[in-house]
Amino acid sequence: MEHVLTCIDASGYADSVCDLAAWASQRLQMPVELLHVVQRSDAVSARSDRSGAIGLGVKTSLMNELVEMEAAETRLRVERGRMLLAAAEQRLRDHGAFDVRALHRHGGIIETILEREQDARVVIIGKRGDAHEFAQDHIGSNIERVVRASTKPVLVASREYTEPRSIVFAYDASPAANRALARLAESPLFDGLPVNIVMADTDNDAHRRALDSAAANLGSERDVRTTLERGKPEAVIADVVAQTPGAMLVMGAYGHSPIRTLIIGSTTTTMIRTVRVPVLLVR
Repeated sequence: MEHVLTCIDASGYADSVCDLAAWASQRLQMPVELLHVVQRSDAVSARSDRSGAIGLGVKTSLMNELVEMEAAETRLRVERGRMLLAAAEQRLRDHGAFDVRALHRHGGIIETILEREQDARVVIIGKRGDAHEFAQDHIGSNIERVVRASTKPVLVASREYTEPRSIVFAYDASPAANRALARLAESPLFDGLPVNIVMADTDNDAHRRALDSAAANLGSERDVRTTLERGKPEAVIADVVAQTPGAMLVMGAYGHSPIRTLIIGSTTTTMIRTVRVPVLLVR
């Protein structure tokens, strides 16, 4: 059965992730799978072991101590995970989620998300995890890896939740943008929400036709407007988002290769990093 895959950790984004998941669950009429992953770690490699010069007996004792410390830390992480899941499940139910199933896993975060997304309609994740939540204007190390590897739309939650009341759709007529357009046209997640299709480029007939064609794909009954403005995409889109109350940004994700992104940067990463609203990414 399709569901809303909702990934939480101990960061300050967990509440916003849950509230966004409850909103999506109600709109899609789908259950929520609430996922928390206790990551694997290696006590020996995680610490600097300089015990080789002080004798085999002492080294063995130190290794045993490290293993015991790791076991205690793992038990603590597991218990913290149980508490997080219990609190998140209650929050989801209180906010009207269609149904909630909690899942506690031990392993790699990326691998577990990719495994669990097979029956998901959308994956919801916070902008930053608990290891980087205070690094303002940055995104977590797992976001790009999840989005690049996932076959499902990924909805990135901002720190503060506001119910989405309108859509800002970043459009450049690329294959990724057209896939996002198809999702926008078909999904009940966006039913009844006004849409502003934004293109950051020169104002000419070709770009106007592309915008008009995109608007037509959303149907004549939708409340759709278009914005064509010359400038850097990240600046133009961010300005429109800032001027749109209750906005959710929808865009195609990482339309260029990782090598090109490394050289010139990525509009996708910049938008996730800078806007303060939920961002739905479609690969």
